[in-house]
Amino acid sequence: MDRLSLLLVIIGAINWGLVGLFQFDLIAFLFGGQGALVSRVLYTIVGAAGLWSISMLFTSHERREDAAAPRMDGAGA
Repeated sequence: MDRLSLLLVIIGAINWGLVGLFQFDLIAFLFGGQGALVSRVLYTIVGAAGLWSISMLFTSHERREDAAAPRMDGAGA
């Protein structure tokens, strides 16, 4: 979930960079404008990913890796 959220946050950041530099909203361009349902859903998903990513600020990198690693002692299976 963390990687997916990070990917979506990166996509959102690139889109905002395009808006800031070139006044070009790629999401709106691809999906029929800012008010289109698909665009609004994508904006909402990217926003939710940003909120999820806040938790990564308060979790150590080592703890996330330990949680994702398979247990060799058979525990948790």
